[in-house]
Amino acid sequence: MKHFPIFLDVEGRDIAVSGGEETALAKLRLLLKTDARLTVYSAAPHADIRALACNGQLTLVPRAIEAADMAGKALVYAASEDADEDQRVVTLARKAGVLVNHVDNLETSDFITPAMVDRDPVVVAIGTEGAAPVLARAIKAELEESLPPALGSLARVAKGFRKLAKALPLGRKRRTFWSDYYSRVGPRAYDNGGEAALADTLERLLAEHMSARPDIGSVTFVGSGPGDPDRSTLNGWRALHDA
Repeated sequence: MKHFPIFLDVEGRDIAVSGGEETALAKLRLLLKTDARLTVYSAAPHADIRALACNGQLTLVPRAIEAADMAGKALVYAASEDADEDQRVVTLARKAGVLVNHVDNLETSDFITPAMVDRDPVVVAIGTEGAAPVLARAIKAELEESLPPALGSLARVAKGFRKLAKALPLGRKRRTFWSDYYSRVGPRAYDNGGEAALADTLERLLAEHMSARPDIGSVTFVGSGPGDPDRSTLNGWRALHDA
């Protein structure tokens, strides 16, 4: 594994994008989902980039990025669509000790931006280290279909409830509580009342689990034919997950 996957905290930090055309705009659309402070350096920016600057969503500097601009930057994107200019930006960033992404050039990049499935705060990142971008897009498409849009709301509300959930014993009972919430009770409550309904739902569900009778042990047999795990059924995998 050449690239180690991490999630970088960029809240309130400065990110620079060198370039003002479609390539830069594509990166900006992703970066605008973060709480970073964005600065674009371009003498001839795309109309959409100018509009974003007018709306206060980023700072636009109408010139090429220079060495002094690297100070305090968390990340730099070289995205000008000019190979020589982008290489100049890579050199400046590295001299300043700033991580740089040379868009569409894996060999001269310190990091890559993966394909993402965004259900904030649940984010799935998919990378192939540049080996198979089409495969990454296919995996992303499958996950977009399988992960419900409500997942982010479910996770956001649950985060504030984690301390209360510690009233349940650590282990199976607590896992069962959260499994009930994410797979059964939570989605139904969201469908009926939106995110506002989730807090009350969690309180009722916790009371229900707190008053439940102690679990009676059980044994589930999961078969896989001749011993090939690929032949296990979906129900079998669920049983293993819930064990």
